[in-house]
Amino acid sequence: MGLFSFIKGQFIEVIEWNENTDSLVYHFPAYDHAIKMGAQLTVREGQAAVFLNEGVVADVFGPGRYELHTQNLPVLTALKSWKYDFNSPFKADVYFMNTTIQTDQKWGTTNPVMMRDKEFGVVRARGFGNYSFKIKDPALFMREILGAQQSFHPEQLGGFFKTMIVSGISDLLAESAIPVIDLAMHYDELSARAAAKIGPNFEAMGLALAGFVIENISLPEEVERMIDRKSSMQIAGNLDQYMKYQTAESIREAANNPGGGLAGAGAGLGAGMAMGQMIQGMMNNPGQPSQPSGDAGETATKKEPAGDVSCSQCGHLLKPEDKFCGECGAARPQRRFCQECGDQLAAEAKFCSSCGTKV
Repeated sequence: MGLFSFIKGQFIEVIEWNENTDSLVYHFPAYDHAIKMGAQLTVREGQAAVFLNEGVVADVFGPGRYELHTQNLPVLTALKSWKYDFNSPFKADVYFMNTTIQTDQKWGTTNPVMMRDKEFGVVRARGFGNYSFKIKDPALFMREILGAQQSFHPEQLGGFFKTMIVSGISDLLAESAIPVIDLAMHYDELSARAAAKIGPNFEAMGLALAGFVIENISLPEEVERMIDRKSSMQIAGNLDQYMKYQTAESIREAANNPGGGLAGAGAGLGAGMAMGQMIQGMMNNPGQPSQPSGDAGETATKKEPAGDVSCSQCGHLLKPEDKFCGECGAARPQRRFCQECGDQLAAEAKFCSSCGTKV
């Protein structure tokens, strides 16, 4: 078997790579690295052939058919000091490289990326997407990445690319200062800027970044709930629509509850209208508390008499329009009234002196 391999190595006529594999690199198995001068080299579209002499890149061939002679192996010929075109074998390593675009390569953040937002403060975001690349400079890729490996798969670069991409995306998000609720509107713009930012890192390894896509940037659940609550508040700001909505909901619930009948529908309508009126009153008079109905409300909302009041700190007599003491600057003491009988309460009283109700 050894003799047959030796003889076969001396008469290699065709050098090509036609195997169906997902590897980016194929090392041509020449016996003792001997290739006959005059052999046929076939490089297909999407391939490149790299010749190495004693571990050093000598010549690179693009797609086409070549008959190996000294004139089309200038570097290798110079290294070997060949002066004549002879047919004896020469020794070299031949690597075929797949130069097609490697698509659907995934990237994503392992840990949340901290970012500062003007509205929500510091938030954590996660992102994921895909990218594609190809071998652009076979000689540089051989020197920087491949080395002495016999084969190479895209997954071997996945971890490095993922770290590089996440780092670039983090810097990009911080520099863009886009509000988190507006990020989805800028995915295309951010993808293009990210590709321009990390592209030079690929070129330094003999690769080219052919495409980069941000599919999604997600926020923590608590931030999403906060956004949902804010949206609900903005929608409820139209109180007229809110009242109509409450009324419609009450009618629907009454219709779905046969035991309630018209009484249930009336109660629902009343509740919806009362709620809408109360909110409307609060919006129209934000500085005044809501007024409860009945005698308790009337007694609890008795207005302070217009008579003069003494400062609780220095005893200075305050006028009805004074909010602060003109002598010591203390705030005007607020009078309190019993919710049961309506009598005025002392500042430190815990029980009404008239009816004994607990304050």
